[in-house]
Amino acid sequence: MTRGLSGVDARFAALSDSVRALAERGMVRSYRKGTVLIEEGDRSDTLYILLSGRVRVYSSNETGREVSHGTYGAGEYLGEMSLDGGPRSASVITLESTVCSVVMRATLEAYIAEQPAFAFELLGKLIRRVRAATLSTKQLALNDVYGRLKALLDSHAAGDDYPRTLDERLTHQDMSTRIGCSREMVSRLMKDLQRGQYIDHEGSVIRLLRPLPPRW
Repeated sequence: MTRGLSGVDARFAALSDSVRALAERGMVRSYRKGTVLIEEGDRSDTLYILLSGRVRVYSSNETGREVSHGTYGAGEYLGEMSLDGGPRSASVITLESTVCSVVMRATLEAYIAEQPAFAFELLGKLIRRVRAATLSTKQLALNDVYGRLKALLDSHAAGDDYPRTLDERLTHQDMSTRIGCSREMVSRLMKDLQRGQYIDHEGSVIRLLRPLPPRW
């Protein structure tokens, strides 16, 4: 265990004070890349607090087709949606070596009893994720494929001035699972945008050179 000058365990350095206090009560576990932490449909009352690494949240159907709901890194926590006793609403897989503090429901309940303000923080997290899911559903239902791709690129473009670099390395497969279309369709649109000098795309690093057109 390594502690910094502040006396905080270095493993918990990415966490807010309130989440750190909860994580310190959990069991720290390490997972290899490609480990499924949570499986959609399972029943469990475990909360995962990410100390390092990165995970992807996704849903899939019986044919294996997937839709991604987002990626999360250190400081985030996952699994709170099943704390009502219901089944898991999505699956979570590690994208790289990941370390989590695993907190059981009884531990969380005891912590909230001692720190009731954390219940509002947890509620706020749930509300933000429900809003994000509602927006994602709206985009899937009302936008064409280009509209969904534009929304994804714009949402990940850092800063206000162009050129703007995406804050996450996204492959064409990543984008296709997030917007619900084929990888080939994404590749075609990205090539068209590159030819039109709207984007600069080298490997998985993407820059928006100027505002994307509203329609394509």
